[in-house]
Amino acid sequence: MISNFSRRSISTLIHSNSKLIHQNSSRSYSFNLFSIISNHTDNRNSQKMSQERTVVSTPNAPAAIGPYSQAIKANGQVFVSGCLGLDKTTMDFVSQTDVSAQTQKALENMSEILTAAGSSMNKVVKTTILLQSMDDFAAVNKVYSTFFPVDPPARSTFAVACLPKKALVEIEAIALA
Repeated sequence: MISNFSRRSISTLIHSNSKLIHQNSSRSYSFNLFSIISNHTDNRNSQKMSQERTVVSTPNAPAAIGPYSQAIKANGQVFVSGCLGLDKTTMDFVSQTDVSAQTQKALENMSEILTAAGSSMNKVVKTTILLQSMDDFAAVNKVYSTFFPVDPPARSTFAVACLPKKALVEIEAIALA
């Protein structure tokens, strides 16, 4: 790397036809300055690109109900916040008691967010499902399988004490952009 060489070495390099020979013990190393600078610049650009973070927001899904984004797009991935079975207009659940209806709507909302991010349900690699009751596992699976009929993503499912707005189900995802 350039930082490992003294100014004198770089100056010598520039004046000696863009070749640097660095003596270290009994070894001799030859470097092309322009190659080093190019690689250094490429690495910095790669780091900058990998550090880009884009907030994803769409009016086609319910707005976040707290200080978080619907999704974040970063490093070639989309991180979708937990989706609830809320109607985007009324911000009410499509059903207070039917976990299947809430699951259907949560996954539809997720699909809209992924579309806004330039992704899709087919690119989901991991989901996490949070349930108010593990007794709803089979009902959620029945709906879930219609959204991921072939090669479903990796998944974790947990029963929790309470979900936002007393939801019956919440689903988050990680997808490829």
